[in-house]
Amino acid sequence: MTQQGAIAIERMDGSVAVNAEDEFRLVYAEAFAEPPYNETEDDVAAAFHRFPAQTRRQAFRAALARAGGGEPVGVAYGCPLSADTGWWDELTVPVADDMRREDGSRTFGLMELAVRGPWRGQGIARGLHETLLDGIEAERVLLNVHPASKAASAAYRAWGYRKVGEARPWGTGADLHDVMLLDLR
Repeated sequence: MTQQGAIAIERMDGSVAVNAEDEFRLVYAEAFAEPPYNETEDDVAAAFHRFPAQTRRQAFRAALARAGGGEPVGVAYGCPLSADTGWWDELTVPVADDMRREDGSRTFGLMELAVRGPWRGQGIARGLHETLLDGIEAERVLLNVHPASKAASAAYRAWGYRKVGEARPWGTGADLHDVMLLDLR
């Protein structure tokens, strides 16, 4: 566990994270209800219908930030991409085979990173990101970010991510997202 001011950030494996699902859901629901995501209660329910299965994936890891009284204020989670991941298939313009090659450990997929509104601008997102990735064996990290989420996009660029394409995650009808990659080696 790391301390950041009055904020404590705990790294978790899947078995611990699934037991903290309500805290992850609270942060997710509040953060993604805002524009440009505008997620509804149904969207949150769908995301957390998948959460228990995600936590069982090999090498799943999460980070949960709590304020001094234990109130959840930020979350991050992800896992290595499997050799047969569909992540690269969602790109609107295909990338080279060498870029999309996965082996189950090459790329860590950052599924979610969110901080509740009142706690933004305090470095909590960066602390969650660093805690989540500390000690991973992957060569790189891959994520999707809504391009209208200017603060998130700027943070990712400041942390070394670069845009490698665009995708409509979760199938047709989804907003176009930037696909960003962070080289760790």
